[in-house]
Amino acid sequence: MKLAIAATLATSAAAFAPASKAASNTALAVSELELGSTEPLGVFDPLGWMDTQPESFERRRAVERKHGRVAMAAVVGTIVHNNHIVFDGYLSPSNNLKFSDVPTGIDGIRAIPTAGLFQILAFFALVELAWMPASKYDGDYGVGYFGEDIADPDEKARKLNVELNNGRA
Repeated sequence: MKLAIAATLATSAAAFAPASKAASNTALAVSELELGSTEPLGVFDPLGWMDTQPESFERRRAVERKHGRVAMAAVVGTIVHNNHIVFDGYLSPSNNLKFSDVPTGIDGIRAIPTAGLFQILAFFALVELAWMPASKYDGDYGVGYFGEDIADPDEKARKLNVELNNGRA
């Protein structure tokens, strides 16, 4: 009986022992100094696409940066709208709909007239295809950082890393 208890304890203790890490190598061989590889995550590739599709890594990183910018702007818009900071005037004069009449939360999208939703989607398409195309990998869309260009490459890399991490959060 004592032998059975000792064997059970020994095998259950093995479940909590540290696992040995196998050495892994990516085909892309991204250095830790690349954009987006910051502490504590290192290179952020949760789906392992750097191993399976290394040729599309740069485009995916550019799309991640652009979508992070859109997400951060959306969060600011949500915070502003949920605090009832609204424009004066009408959202739709023909429907007699004021900006202050739009409810907060998900119900706000339902209050916008169909023509207004199409205008929003057309603006998104313009931004996606003409102003911020996904083929522009460097993240510089000509608008600067609050209106001023960043000349120092180290400072620009640091700010792009901050931007990537904020978009992931």
